[in-house]
Amino acid sequence: MNFIREAMPDDVPTILQLIHDLAVYEKEPDAVRNTVDQLTDALFGPDPKVYAHVAESGGRIEGFALWFLNYSTWEGVHGIYLEDLYVRPGARGAGHGKALLQNLARIAAERGYARVEWSVLKWNAPSIRFYESLGARVQEEWSTFRLTGAALSGFAGTARA
Repeated sequence: MNFIREAMPDDVPTILQLIHDLAVYEKEPDAVRNTVDQLTDALFGPDPKVYAHVAESGGRIEGFALWFLNYSTWEGVHGIYLEDLYVRPGARGAGHGKALLQNLARIAAERGYARVEWSVLKWNAPSIRFYESLGARVQEEWSTFRLTGAALSGFAGTARA
């Protein structure tokens, strides 16, 4: 049985470890620069802009969903952007991922948000099948673009710190 709840400050070290585990799964093991202090401030600081829920079973956090609000100019309302969804490999298949997504869908419906959306790596066939089984559809017409690192600071006209 899984239990979905809002993350609490004491959960941050575990969530950060799961973020590192996700980076390994996504073949970017050295990409995470986030710290416990940064994540704590983002989730629980004076004006949080990021939110997290955890899937707990037997008192152990088995997975998490980290999300923030986006906005649809066409719909005129907010939506949820799911930044990360991760379930420990040994806990997959027990319904944690589905329960985390259902929780976000419930939040969106209760608050009148237009959608829940996220990105998935094209090679991640198991996740794609899982998301499609829930009724989610890939947005074939859209491509994600990102400015980061030297390209971001160069375009901004600033030196990278």
